[in-house]
Amino acid sequence: MSGINRARSAAAVLATAGAAAALLAAPSAVAAPQPIVGGTTTTTAAYPYVMQVTDASQNQFCGGTLVSPTKVVTAAHCMAGESARSVRVVGGRTYLNGSNGTVARVSRIWVHPDYTDATNGDDVAVLTLASSMPYKPVKYVSSSDTSVYAAGNEARVLGWGTTRENGSSSNQLRTATVPVVSDADCGGSYGSDYVASDMVCAGLPSGGVDTCQGDSGGPLVIGGVLAGITSWGEGCARAGYPGVYSRLTTFSDQVTAQVTS
Repeated sequence: MSGINRARSAAAVLATAGAAAALLAAPSAVAAPQPIVGGTTTTTAAYPYVMQVTDASQNQFCGGTLVSPTKVVTAAHCMAGESARSVRVVGGRTYLNGSNGTVARVSRIWVHPDYTDATNGDDVAVLTLASSMPYKPVKYVSSSDTSVYAAGNEARVLGWGTTRENGSSSNQLRTATVPVVSDADCGGSYGSDYVASDMVCAGLPSGGVDTCQGDSGGPLVIGGVLAGITSWGEGCARAGYPGVYSRLTTFSDQVTAQVTS
């Protein structure tokens, strides 16, 4: 089974509100999926650590999570084909078509050295900002915090992605809660594409609530702590196919090395 990552290319982002359906896969995509399905609208005031990852014209194509004033965690597949000069991070902007908030240039992009494709794991990247964000970062898991992934634990997802498969992006930030899925059940859905050491699944057995295209790189928060990164999935909100997220405990020490560098 081929997995579908949850980014869209900068060339396919909103040029105008009427262009919201012009979505393409990121350069590393196997195929293309879509923002939060089945969620509710929210604001960056409620979740100040949620960042837009944009092109130089501030067109959002992925999400990110502020973990220190100058460090943003996102997905490696979001950075395929990108350079520090081509990327911006926007904080404090609830609406994609807004002009408020803080825009920061990126001075360095770290992508996991073993990353090749989202379905192979290692889907984590850290952006170093050229200037500080004036928003409260979120704590992230340590390598020993594996209990957060217990099946049934409630996880929060956030993003500006499409609200249904092959649908249009949400202009306003959205959020939803989904339960963590056991490794056995996720492996049953995705077979060998599910790498339990690097990934964790979250979603309802019946589907209906999920991340989607444009949500890639955004946060999976469990117990108020960043525990995962939106990575890939088969379509969006399909029954039997939960969303797949990077298991941040596996990469916590590497992320910390970047955060403290």
